Amino acid sequence: MSNDNNPDSWRRQTNLVRGGLERSQFDEISEAMYLTSSYSYETAEQAQRAFKGEEDHYLYSRYGNPSVTMFEERMKLMEGAKICQSTASGMGAVFASLACMLKSGDRLVASKALFGSCDYVCTVLMPQYGVETETVASTDLSHWERALSKPTNAVFLETPSNPMMQVLDIEAIAELAHKAGARLIVDNVFATPLFQKPLELGADVVMYSTTKHIDGQGRTLGGAVLTNDEEYYQDHMRMFIRHTGPTLSPFNAWVLTKSLETLELRVRAQAAAATAIAEYLDGEAGILKVVFPGLDSHPQADLIGKQMTGPGTVVVFELNGDQARTFRFMNALRLIDISNNLGDAKSMITHPTTTTHQRVSPDERAQLGIHENMVRLSVGLEDVEDLKEDIAQAIKA
Repeated sequence: MSNDNNPDSWRRQTNLVRGGLERSQFDEISEAMYLTSSYSYETAEQAQRAFKGEEDHYLYSRYGNPSVTMFEERMKLMEGAKICQSTASGMGAVFASLACMLKSGDRLVASKALFGSCDYVCTVLMPQYGVETETVASTDLSHWERALSKPTNAVFLETPSNPMMQVLDIEAIAELAHKAGARLIVDNVFATPLFQKPLELGADVVMYSTTKHIDGQGRTLGGAVLTNDEEYYQDHMRMFIRHTGPTLSPFNAWVLTKSLETLELRVRAQAAAATAIAEYLDGEAGILKVVFPGLDSHPQADLIGKQMTGPGTVVVFELNGDQARTFRFMNALRLIDISNNLGDAKSMITHPTTTTHQRVSPDERAQLGIHENMVRLSVGLEDVEDLKEDIAQAIKA
């Protein structure tokens, strides 16, 4: 048993509580909040040295802030990454991870099974900057082999996907990406940092919307990009963030740092509840289909067993009926909120066809399996029996 007071020797839960802690001269127990936009220098010469990089000193909170640094240090320890760059939102992290390195004439290969805003970044914004984008609408590796048979600069995917919970083989796609000369960027939001480690599976970059499970209580927006690739950070990400300004606020960083203390407790409880809800729905009259990584019926169950250590907190299911029937079910819910967020302590349900994926064409939605009778349920921390009862009465509506 080790009692070494060193974060490198601590286990994950200890790092989630104490990692990156920097106390002020007042020796506070709770992390201090540094709500400042700028910093002072003892002399003009010190300011000169700081701006030349000859002396370690905070310059401006768009570049760095003590509260933000504590959050980034704790995220690094949790993910097992050398570098963490926080951002003002999850989409800020997505855009920065790609835009910092791609230029006109470059090539991007992305999964078609993406959150609507991620799809917009890959298929609309990047081509506007002269980046060629090819999407792959399949979990079949042969489709990825074809897409990556020519030189490529970046590959972007989310797994499990939003909302249909498609699971992609990170290790295999990372190998294909690297052969094509590309960096692999993985959105790991649905799996959470607890249940999947993309960097260990060969990904070059992993990113999160910290708005979701990391906050977990619906208070802040935030994002994080993590990597072990020093060249990617120093040559691309670092100066992009400094000069474009998608900066995480010190207040939000402080909230997120405190949220990390309970992340594992919350997510494991939510995953257990999600499993119970999925199993309940799987045999319920009026439910046509249930998609959940914890069910043996999941199409990629074998890959999930190899790649993930837990099922996540989101359950997708189809009702017997059309959109009007689906809306009637949602409107009848008394406990579960209708909301397009996820990962929250409160259970939330959304209708992707008319919300998160409404911009995607009907043909593309059909190809991805997103139908008008499908809903996405993010399971929270309520008593699971209360959630079952709420769903049961709404099905009868």
